[in-house]
Amino acid sequence: MFRIIFLIIFTFTFPCISAETGNLVLKHVNWSFSGPLGKFDKASMQRGFQTYKQVCASCHSLNYVAFRNLKDLGYNQNEIKAIASEYEIQDGPDDNGEMFLRAGVPADKFPSPYPNNNAARSANNGAYPPDLSLIFKARANGANYLYSLLTSYEDAPKDMKVPDGMYYNASYPGNLIAMPQPLYGDDVDYADGADTSIEAISKDLVNFLAWTAEPSMEKRKRTGVAVITFLLILVGMTYGAMRYIWSDVKK
Repeated sequence: MFRIIFLIIFTFTFPCISAETGNLVLKHVNWSFSGPLGKFDKASMQRGFQTYKQVCASCHSLNYVAFRNLKDLGYNQNEIKAIASEYEIQDGPDDNGEMFLRAGVPADKFPSPYPNNNAARSANNGAYPPDLSLIFKARANGANYLYSLLTSYEDAPKDMKVPDGMYYNASYPGNLIAMPQPLYGDDVDYADGADTSIEAISKDLVNFLAWTAEPSMEKRKRTGVAVITFLLILVGMTYGAMRYIWSDVKK
């Protein structure tokens, strides 16, 4: 019984535990979603979504997220419709067999900024900008790795030559990355007056990407806690019943 409980605890908490990323020195942040009882910070996620739209969306797609999913961030139906309508979605074919563009609707997914992979590479010096939907899960210690990556652009050591089209980043494997520095601080203006330093904006963006990678995280954790609580009660009742049944048996 105890082995079963251990396996269930491990199963429900393992997605929250990340291995260190090689020998890289990462910055560590106390994330609201960490731990078995962690929750998303909706205000921060909304700010992170704004940063994605205004900074990241020109290069990076979000192919696995539908506009209607934004309700998880606290947007109402009218706000979601307005956000979706800002995007053009390729649809079709029409009666003439032609593809056409239309305004987005809540059921649509976020469109890619490029028509195909070759166009994406051509616009970025041969480097392909990855889709950000699952990037949080694609890296060990995803939250701290992404935060460190966004805040660790700096001048290269004097004895290190940086090739054209590459940039020095202290938290990227090999320290050379093809992506230019995306955030500098004060990149966006938040309606709620929140801090717009590079550290604050990066934290908001990571909160948003944590949600895109696992929108059901809070539900998974609540289910895990409920299951573990039930099993602990069951163990106690089973032990009590066993003591009662065998209480008259002499040793």
